[in-house]
Amino acid sequence: MIKSKKQGFVFGLIMSYAMAIGMEVYNTAYNQGFHLGGGGLSSMTNAVFLPALMETAYMGLIVLLVSGLYGNRCGAAFARRHCAEGRDNPYFCRLLRQAGTVAVMCPGMSLAAAVLFSVALDGRSWTELPAIWIGTVLKNFPMAFFWNFFRRRALHSLAVWQDISRLGRGTGISLCGAAGFDSGKSADGPRKRRRRPRGASFFTWLRLILPQVRP
Repeated sequence: MIKSKKQGFVFGLIMSYAMAIGMEVYNTAYNQGFHLGGGGLSSMTNAVFLPALMETAYMGLIVLLVSGLYGNRCGAAFARRHCAEGRDNPYFCRLLRQAGTVAVMCPGMSLAAAVLFSVALDGRSWTELPAIWIGTVLKNFPMAFFWNFFRRRALHSLAVWQDISRLGRGTGISLCGAAGFDSGKSADGPRKRRRRPRGASFFTWLRLILPQVRP
């Protein structure tokens, strides 16, 4: 759980750059025409990564700025409107928050990319900006949606570990223990932290999580 502004900033920075790197690799591969090849994006080569990393260096900061200004707030507002905290499944409430964040962040970031890359760097006319922006949203939204949903899970869980671990109460095993670490507490008091076997931990985690995601 994030308990301070410093932790929140670090977590936001990690999330912003994790989002930016995925989108920049996708856009760089797209701009280099790999999607037109016989194998589609599967024909992508390592030549994509260096330009993508260079663009990520500043696009990550733009993601952090936009999410801090309105992205995260709009996502939280969307989740509150469609999900009642304490009554609905927290897993789905989290998914709704992510969906709301993507819905407002993708158009905003697409506008920034259209202005920066297409107009400022490529020299296209400002009068074409609406069409460029719409085309950029259509191209980026599917990737942004699935990348946001599936790359965030492990990193997000690190920040909300205390909340997620409550799913394991009443089962005799906490998710902290299920993921490979003891919580450090027992009925008899604190005990030494020790490592659990990875294989058993993974399947224990699945047994605790999967019942929670069924409608």
